Amino acid sequence: MSSSYSEEELKQEYRNIPSTVAEGNVRKWIYPKKPSGSWHLRRSIVAYSLLGAFILLPFIKVNGNPFFLVNILERKFIFFGNIFWPQDIYLVVMAGLILIVFIILFTAVYGRVFCGWTCPQTILMEMVFRKIEYWIEGDFRQQQKLDQAPWDGKKIFKKGLKQFLFVAISLFMGHVVMAYLIGIDEVYTLVQSNPLDHAWGFLALIAFSATFYLVFAKVREIVCTVICPYGRLQGVLLNRDSMVVAYDNIRGEPRGKIKKGEDQGDKGDCVDCKLCVQVCPTGIDIRNGTQMECINCTACIDACNDVMEKVSRPKNLIRFDSLEGIENKKGFKFTARVLAYSLVLMVLTVVFGFLMTQRSEIQATVLRVPGQLFQKNDDGTIGNLYNIQLVNKTFEEKGVELRLISDFESGEITLIGEDNLVLPPQGTTEGVFFVRIPAEELSRMKTEIEIEVVSEGQIITAEKTTFISPSK
Repeated sequence: MSSSYSEEELKQEYRNIPSTVAEGNVRKWIYPKKPSGSWHLRRSIVAYSLLGAFILLPFIKVNGNPFFLVNILERKFIFFGNIFWPQDIYLVVMAGLILIVFIILFTAVYGRVFCGWTCPQTILMEMVFRKIEYWIEGDFRQQQKLDQAPWDGKKIFKKGLKQFLFVAISLFMGHVVMAYLIGIDEVYTLVQSNPLDHAWGFLALIAFSATFYLVFAKVREIVCTVICPYGRLQGVLLNRDSMVVAYDNIRGEPRGKIKKGEDQGDKGDCVDCKLCVQVCPTGIDIRNGTQMECINCTACIDACNDVMEKVSRPKNLIRFDSLEGIENKKGFKFTARVLAYSLVLMVLTVVFGFLMTQRSEIQATVLRVPGQLFQKNDDGTIGNLYNIQLVNKTFEEKGVELRLISDFESGEITLIGEDNLVLPPQGTTEGVFFVRIPAEELSRMKTEIEIEVVSEGQIITAEKTTFISPSK
């Protein structure tokens, strides 16, 4: 997103060096001021609602089965109580495309709101781990003093308690993630069993927990500013019409502190209190313009509004607005790019809905047995041997029968070795069967036939295949 600053200002150091890097290319630890205000309250409601849903989802079951499961190892996925198998990968890909286009559209219109309001990294960092830090160590000034203080009993107690809670929460979140991958029942089994009996599961649990701890105790905002690719992508998606957390430089500049009895002259509304910088979780100065590190968390809006209220000046010096809105007082407009994204999103959603309605509960694959042509029978029929593989995508046992659909007056299907096919819940089964058709009804070497798969009187799917007979 371009800005109204001069070329010389655009070459300032903040444009070239991340806010988390200090002189000497060493890590600069960010101590954000404790946020408060109406925007923080709104964000807290959204964050804790999403966090609660994330924690509770693995415990929710539908007819004894998980409501949500992403079992990569067994290639079994359950979304909203519906099971999906590798054969449904096109639906998963389509859903992923819809999510990506939605995020692109949302970013083009509203900036990086996803990062500040709904991203798991931000929710856990700002609403859980950072809250614990404020509770134990105090606000940012107290945290800085504590880190600089010598190690005594008080510091050891506070640091030890904080790290203990960080480890405990990381372990808990590691278990929650495992519940999404293998199911809550398997997690119970894993916890109650000897770790050596489930070595890989135990190692995965430790790995997830260690990742949570390292990210939220050590790496922190670097995930947002350096590691996350979405932050880098933001610069491509934003333009002058995108709604972002922005500083009104027209109204605020030239900034200057208020002095009692002094004529303010041509000074703008910004009193240069730097609270917007102190409260920023990524350590940037929003007054320099929109930056990649800004996650639209609105903490600076609350801090600035509080100051504006105290100095009897209008609020929203920092607010949700576009560059066009700030410079030219123009409201949001529906641009061609937003329209294009919206159309693509609508088309993908319609296609996804159609594919979902066409998705069958049982998937069948019928193939002629390799190396076999045809068989002439004593009763004057020609037989072909077929393999069938059936996948049950439901949580119920399914009985299946096969029917031959063709233009022939007669013809039959005979299963080999069993009377009927039974599909276990969420399972697969295979079978072999003969298709027999009277020779006099066959006029070509290759004839297309159709096999219907019927369960409980309903046609689940129909598979077309080729029937081979002698030439005439």
